[in-house]
Amino acid sequence: MQQFKSKTLSPSIMVLVSVLSTQGTFADAIADALDSGKAYGNFNLRHESVNQDNAPKDASALTLRSRVGYITGESSGFSATIEVEDSRVVAGVDDYNNTNGKHAGEYSVIADPETTELDQGFLQYKTKQLLIKGGRQVITMDNHRFIGHVGWRQDRQTFDALSAEYTPTKALSMRYAYLDQRNRIFADEKDIDSKDHLIKVSYKMDMGTLTAYAYLLEEDETGEKTHDTFGVRFNGRTKAGDFELLYTAEFSSQEFESATVEYSSDYVFVEAGAAINGITAKIGYEVLGSDNGLYGFSTPLATLHKFNGWSDQFLATPSQGLVDLTVAFSGKLGGGKWVVAYHDFEADKDSATVDDLGDEFNFSYVRKFGEHYSAGIKYAAYDAGDAATGKVDTDKLWLWVGAEF
Repeated sequence: MQQFKSKTLSPSIMVLVSVLSTQGTFADAIADALDSGKAYGNFNLRHESVNQDNAPKDASALTLRSRVGYITGESSGFSATIEVEDSRVVAGVDDYNNTNGKHAGEYSVIADPETTELDQGFLQYKTKQLLIKGGRQVITMDNHRFIGHVGWRQDRQTFDALSAEYTPTKALSMRYAYLDQRNRIFADEKDIDSKDHLIKVSYKMDMGTLTAYAYLLEEDETGEKTHDTFGVRFNGRTKAGDFELLYTAEFSSQEFESATVEYSSDYVFVEAGAAINGITAKIGYEVLGSDNGLYGFSTPLATLHKFNGWSDQFLATPSQGLVDLTVAFSGKLGGGKWVVAYHDFEADKDSATVDDLGDEFNFSYVRKFGEHYSAGIKYAAYDAGDAATGKVDTDKLWLWVGAEF
């Protein structure tokens, strides 16, 4: 009987077998990651009304924001996320200036234009100490005062970016992000190309977290415009008998430069609070400084709605700067959470015509229903100060229902 002897495969055949084997393994890994992923959805139906003592008519908008996405499973530390967002007017209730030309000058502004866009789309690599993301993504820093997602609006803010977070110990964390484009809340046509560098280092201690940051922002749209901000922040909480004490202190310095001007200004924030029996009380003092009444400290990537009153009178800091003294209370009632706040606004650099920038009252109540549903009401009433500021009395009311799966 003839015997068959084993032969050594030629190098070319061995390479081919190796490549096919690798491709098969890689394809299997991708298939497994896709099969083990998770789809999700988030929907928000909201009515917003705006009443102002000025020439434009009072505004009213009923909009539905739909956000659906898919997160793959993980393979060798890699995963991917894709998410689409859509905002639509419902039942023809669109008597508002949507910031993109519709009813401009006729009605007051409600910054929820109709749009369909890629909200997030990124590849992620994750280990125990390192997290890297590349692509369109949500990025927030600390309390959103400088970097946020503006999630209150129907079209939230995301960034085309490469970001990394390194956590070598439980106490120490370091973050860096390079932003190539700011995808703002006004739909695609108002997105901004940029060359932004975000750097943050945080260290956790028993009394709180100490953070140092540098946010170096460069806008490419209308000539070179830069905001370079360097700061330090400390916040924490501690027990004191039956009370829990809360505290925050923050300081930063900013340099603004355009083709024609250069300005510098400072930011100061201190807050103290206490929580007992389910009620939290806070008092805060925030200063967005002014450079001799010509430029006010700016945070263009912040979740601005969260600060300086919900009526959004100070989304752009006045050139005189802004001092905001805030008293706020919050707690739980009837299965939901309530918040009441009062703001007193003044100019940082007052003049003969500009000093009192008004005051504002805020109230909200939000409640969840079961695992997937929620509803809320929110109200803001702003009383204008000096007429020279161009501010007018403003009332805003929101009613909404949401679902998340």
